[in-house]
Amino acid sequence: MNFAGISYLAVALAAAASFMFGGVWYGLLGKQWMAAVGLTEDQVKARSSSGSMLWVFSLTIVAQFVMAFVLAGLIGHLGKGFVTLRNGMISGAFVWLGFVVTTLLVNHSFQGTRPSLTAIDAGHWLGVLLIQGAIIGLIGIN
Repeated sequence: MNFAGISYLAVALAAAASFMFGGVWYGLLGKQWMAAVGLTEDQVKARSSSGSMLWVFSLTIVAQFVMAFVLAGLIGHLGKGFVTLRNGMISGAFVWLGFVVTTLLVNHSFQGTRPSLTAIDAGHWLGVLLIQGAIIGLIGIN
């Protein structure tokens, strides 16, 4: 199996784009998300004003970078000539289906969360991985 080099530019762009996607996704579904987790707008505002959100956003961008790096490594295993937009998105979808959505379903089931939370979060992570796969596949490898 050939391994193709990781493009750090692709990883950085994929992490940034997927972070921005998360802002749009949860911005559009904010009220539904709050209802699914049982929070009020006042509770969310209090959390935001406490400064804890800086930590959450910092953790999120680092996690997006790690996710993009690992996805680039997986896509790179396809080998030169096979790192394409299409294959990047397929790889992202497979990672989502095999690891992310299965983990969410198990964790949310044990936690007793509402199915709407699972749907919102699963949709977010699908978008993240498709975006990351697309960017990594489009930019290619070194």
